[in-house]
Amino acid sequence: MVGAPPLQGLKVLEFAGLAPGPFAGLLLSDAGANVLRIDRAIPGKTHTRGVEVPPTEDLLTRHKSSIAVDLKSPSGISLIKELAKAADVIIDPFRPGVLEKLGLGPDVLSSINPRIIYGRMTGFRRDGKYAAMAGHDINYLAVSGVLSLLGRDGEKPHPPWNILADFAGGGATLFQGILLAVLSREKTGKGQVVEANMVDGASYLATFPRQALKTPMGNQGRGRNVLDGGCPYYDTYETKDGKYMSVGALEPQFYAVLVQGLGLDESWNARRYDRAHWPEMRDQFESTFRSKTRAEWEQVFDGTDACCAPVLEYPELEAEPGREGDQRPAVALRDTPLLAVHQRATDPGAQGQGSGAPGGGYVGQGLRPGQGGEEALAKWFGLKQGKDFDVERGGLVLKDKARL
Repeated sequence: MVGAPPLQGLKVLEFAGLAPGPFAGLLLSDAGANVLRIDRAIPGKTHTRGVEVPPTEDLLTRHKSSIAVDLKSPSGISLIKELAKAADVIIDPFRPGVLEKLGLGPDVLSSINPRIIYGRMTGFRRDGKYAAMAGHDINYLAVSGVLSLLGRDGEKPHPPWNILADFAGGGATLFQGILLAVLSREKTGKGQVVEANMVDGASYLATFPRQALKTPMGNQGRGRNVLDGGCPYYDTYETKDGKYMSVGALEPQFYAVLVQGLGLDESWNARRYDRAHWPEMRDQFESTFRSKTRAEWEQVFDGTDACCAPVLEYPELEAEPGREGDQRPAVALRDTPLLAVHQRATDPGAQGQGSGAPGGGYVGQGLRPGQGGEEALAKWFGLKQGKDFDVERGGLVLKDKARL
């Protein structure tokens, strides 16, 4: 019999922020946690019956609910403290000191609930020279040293969207830290502060290439090594129809299958390690791949060990269900599976994400401030409007009788 999702029953308060914080919340909600996002109140807009509130720009809202709270109001702050009594996790996505100034820092909330796990994430290190500065993914990659590794030979360093620092080094790393704190709490009975920052997260992810800088694997300079675009049998190649194939034939036996599939002379097998022949090899690969369409090359290499696969694009992944890149949960737990990525917007309790159609996991629908929040407060925290909280200036506030 299949059991409940692994984090079912875990109560998470996620302060609305930019992508890394919501991504950590998304990883928790996909694993079954009850994630309640705390949005800013909009006077006259949120929690007002008959008023349609537009969704926020945050598309990482799958399985989440929202309440809007005026954090400038003492009654709004009191509501957060009341929720913290029963919460398991706090996600703080703000710059250092923001929640502390509001009276919602880890010392305060931990005194209210010693079991609470206070997860907070910054871009730069809290104790570093850039701690007080604003920044984005590209800046965190830059000062971590990772950006110096990225890009082609003779070109400027080039960041890969905001995947590496924001999401991998930030949101996913904070998620990992929260899980470790949950495990620790099982032993000690106490929560703790989980510190994450995108500089350290990105640097840790780059452990292998950083170490390889002092070995033949990576000591040739940016864009000249085996795994960074310098090697012709670890690269991408344009096909006749303007699409691309990826090649990663590093091992000799795989390289031999690639050469055979390309219809090239077997003499190339003996020259694969000779860097002097790499420019000629790259030219040969380029002209050969341009002789057929991507679909034709797929027919050649599918089912082989050539380490040659198509570079699929998201529009075709959305239109062609069953492709390898069709979005699913990142890991599969056989006995306690994660929640579905493709959730129908009409499903009971569905919040903010996609449709049940193929490719629905690629379509984000922003969560409206206040959407599903009152139901979540009743179900997860036992709080009811009128009895425990009211609405003031578009945000929820704790009633005086329950205020801390």
